[in-house]
Amino acid sequence: MPCCEGALTPAAQAALADLRGLHPPPDPGGLRLDVLAAIGLGLLLAAVTLLLRGWLARRRVSVRRAALADLAASRGLDPAARLLAQARLVARLARTLGAEGADRAAALDRLLATDFFTAGPGRALTRDLYARTVPDTEAIDAGLVRLLARVRT
Repeated sequence: MPCCEGALTPAAQAALADLRGLHPPPDPGGLRLDVLAAIGLGLLLAAVTLLLRGWLARRRVSVRRAALADLAASRGLDPAARLLAQARLVARLARTLGAEGADRAAALDRLLATDFFTAGPGRALTRDLYARTVPDTEAIDAGLVRLLARVRT
């Protein structure tokens, strides 16, 4: 040190020469902001996924429950009115499942893996709705209950 050369002993000068300059403290070894941000983002995405999945599950259950409630409400009606209520229920179910189109019966059968609407009692709700005779609404009811139990939307 040029300013203090005469005032310090040679041992003190040697000790001062060995000192390092100012430097930042060492890395604490684990707290990196980019890693913490990635962990936080991952936890946020997991929470959003769980909330969305729960919301969709409740939505699915409500569609099935609403359809079963409508079906139960139609049981007290006379046969012609009951058939009409069942047909409306099937039309709403087809819209919900995306089975709209010219051949709704085939689309529903394909989506639900059945032949209820093309060859079974459900034919009365899709293709034979305006027939002169009223079909067996109990058989249609039982088939719809079985199909609605498998609906996941």
